[in-house]
Formats: sequence, C-alpha cells, structure tokens
Amino acid sequence: MGIVKKDALRTTIISYVGLILGYLNKAVLFILLLSTVQIGIVNLLITSGLFFAQLSNLGTIYVTWRFFPFFRNAEKEHYGFLLLNFLLVLFGVLLFTVLFFLFQTPITEYFVQKSPMFVDYAWWVVPVGIGHVFFLLFENYMRGLYKNVLPVFLQDIVLRVFTTLLLSLYGFKIISFELFIAALMISNILPAAVLLVYLVRVKELTFSLKTISVPRRFRKILLKFSLFSYVNTMASIVVVTMDAVMIGGMIGLSAVGIYTTMVQITSAVLVPFRSMTRVSSPVVARYWKDKDLKGLQEIYQKSSGVGLFIGLSSFLGIFLPVNELFSLIRPEFQQGIPVLFFLLLGRLVDMYCGLNGIIFATSKKYQYDLVFTLMLCFGIFGMNYVLISAGYGIAGVGFATGFMYLFYNAARSFYIFKAYGLNPFLPRHGKLFALALGVVLLMVSLQGLFPFEPRTTFLTLLRIATVEVLVVLTFVLPIIYFDLEPEVSGFMKRISADLKKKYFKL
Repeated sequence: MGIVKKDALRTTIISYVGLILGYLNKAVLFILLLSTVQIGIVNLLITSGLFFAQLSNLGTIYVTWRFFPFFRNAEKEHYGFLLLNFLLVLFGVLLFTVLFFLFQTPITEYFVQKSPMFVDYAWWVVPVGIGHVFFLLFENYMRGLYKNVLPVFLQDIVLRVFTTLLLSLYGFKIISFELFIAALMISNILPAAVLLVYLVRVKELTFSLKTISVPRRFRKILLKFSLFSYVNTMASIVVVTMDAVMIGGMIGLSAVGIYTTMVQITSAVLVPFRSMTRVSSPVVARYWKDKDLKGLQEIYQKSSGVGLFIGLSSFLGIFLPVNELFSLIRPEFQQGIPVLFFLLLGRLVDMYCGLNGIIFATSKKYQYDLVFTLMLCFGIFGMNYVLISAGYGIAGVGFATGFMYLFYNAARSFYIFKAYGLNPFLPRHGKLFALALGVVLLMVSLQGLFPFEPRTTFLTLLRIATVEVLVVLTFVLPIIYFDLEPEVSGFMKRISADLKKKYFKL
C-alpha cells in the first residue's frame, strides 16, 4: 500500500507540473508564436491522431486495464498477455494505416475547400496515432505492475518540455514551420519508444509466441468486454475529435485554432475532478461487489458536491475576468469568448453529475451506457451541422457541445436513479448555485461602476488578480467558513490544521 500511495503522490505532482507546462505551451506560446491557422493545423493533427489510435487499438487498451490482474504471474510470464495485445495493436495499426491511405482522396476532398493547408500535413496523423496507441497499451500494462511514474513523466513532462523547446526554436526563427511540425509529430512517438525499450529490458515484453497461453475460459470474456469497450470508447473519442474535424471541414483552420485553444483553457478545470474520480473508482467497484447501495449513494452525493464546487469556482475564476484575459491576446481570439462560456458550462454539468460514468461502468448494466454515448455523438454531430450551416460558427459548436453534455448527463443520472435509486443531488447544493449567482451579480455591478479599459498590461493583470481575489473572498471562503459543502470545508480545514501544526507549532 505504501508503494501505491508514493506512486500516487509522485504522479499527482508530475501531472500538475505537466499541466503548467501544457498551459505555457498551448495557452501562451502557441498564441504568441503561431497564427490561428498554424494552431489549427497542429491541434487538428494531434486530435485526428488520437482518433487513429482509438481505431487501431481494437479494444486491447481496456482489456489490459481491466483484466491484467487475472493474468499477472511472473513465473508464467503473465501468459504472454502483453505480447498478445501488442500483436493485436500492431495488426490494428497496419489495417488502419492501409485504410487511411486508401481513403486519402475523400479525406482530402473534405478538407481541401476550407482547410487546404491541412491537406499538406494530413499524413502526419498516422505516426502520431501509432505513437499514442502504443503508449496507451504500455501505460495501462505498467499501471497493472504499479509502475505509474515513468509513463506519466514521459507524457506530461518530457513531451511538453520538448514542445517548449521546439516552440522556442521556431520563435527565434532557427527552424521553419515545416520542420517544427515534423519534429513535433515525431516527438509523439518518443514516450512509446522509451516504454518499449524499458519493457524489453526488464523482460516484461518478450517476442516468443510460445509465451501466449490465455486460458480458454477467459477468451469469451475478453472478446465480449473488448468489443463493447471498443465501440463505447470509440463513440467517446468521436465526441472529442468531432468538433475539431467538423470545424476544419466546414469553417477553416483558423477557427479550429481558436476553438481548440478554448478547449485547452477549459481542460485545467477537470484536473482535480479527474484525480477525485481516479481515487473514487475502486471504492465504487467495492460497493457494487458488496451490494452496498447506501455507500454508493453517499459517495455519489459527496463527489457531486465537490464537483459542483470545483466547477463553479472554475467558472467564476475563468469567465468573470474574461474581457481582461482576452485583451492580452490577439483580437481574433475574441470570437472564442462564447465558446469558452458554453464549454465551461459543459464542464460544470459533467462534474456536478459526479460519478455517474464510473457507476455505470462498474455496474451490471454497463452495456446501456453505449446507448447514451451514441446519443451524445449523434446529438453533437446533428447540432454542429445545423448550427455551422446556419452561420453560427464556432459559437454554435460550443453551444452544441455544452447543451449535449447537459442532456447526456441528465439522461444518465435519471437512468441510474430509476434503475438503482441513486441520486447525486442534495438540497444544500442549491446554496452553492445561489451563492455563485450572487457573486456574478456583484461582479457585474462592480464592472458597471468600474468599466474595463485596456490601458497597460500591468493594470490589466492587476484587475485580473483583483477579480480572482474577490472570487475567493465572496465564494470560496464563505463555503468553507459556513460549511456549505462539508467535504470541501472539511478538507480545507484539515489542510489548515496540518500546516499550523507543522510550521507554526500550534
């Protein structure tokens, strides 16, 4: 248990450092050094590469995550579990690489009118996807070995530091944009290559087919789970990539650059929430195993309250000073403000509904989650197409995504309530909404009395800092002081007590 806790602490620290590096790259250096069209090319290549990885994994990633503990046996070389999945992924990569080049003409025709520059770089999708799919395979396998630090370090630190270096070289005109793209895309293979060498050196991956000896009783289970996971997660990744691909084909690369930058800005909101769900998921699984619906209800409601606090705090902290923030970057990014608003609302709803995804995935009715995911996919596609065609641009795409996440989470939460009687909502959550609304009204009133005039960068930064301090004073501190959300206030008070004891000897 000590090893697991130590790994969890290390990976959390690495993840937050990686988050800072990612923000430096995507929210600062990209905006300063690249045009919106260039940002669109980079982000569309990476997003499409993730979709290629999802296609080519053939369900092996999730089988590794779910079933490796059943095969873990060093004396029998884990029944060749990693080699079997490695070969399946290799087959998937070869299959979809061939299909990618066979369908290159319709792919080109889709992008050539609105995003002609993307066509020149589109083939980089394949190496990016190959690097990502093998990284996912090796990372999940190493997670089963309780060796989490190296994969996280490679993906969150090494890759992002390398990106910062490449951006600096391009900014100082040492390399061209073409060389920047080539080096950046190739760098996405680096983490997987390092993990491959590591696993071979520690003899976790051997290339002898004789080691593959999956027991017959597991084959049907593995096949069923992998097929369902493949289709369900395929739908999930379609949601992530659909916006960028549709914007690239129907609006243009500049719009892709602005939209994906807004996605990057909102991504930090999910970091603490994902840490919470990572810790909560094994607890949920144990409650299902013990048939403890009371325990499930309790953790469901606690996570919902914490998620609501994180979501509202993030929304207030990011959107209230939005005019000041956007005055610091190029004028063309102003059209991303409504996108940011709708995406933040979508994140808020996602977090407020808490653990409905984890509860679904670990329940006996996990197959039904596919229905809701498909509803989300078709809903976003349909709304995107209608709103883009009607001329609403990326604001329409942001609205479609935010609205469909609201509908998606409401539908899943309702089904869980009808099936199991589990409800994530509590009356006290209304106080958090009311307090947040009060803060918004207060800030709007203050902004009316003291309208923003972008004079100097220093004054703009000072105004942003003032807004953030007011959000803490009027929203965060009252929740803690008046115990409006016990899980949050209890956690903060424990941290405060530990700091006083450690540093002030009180």
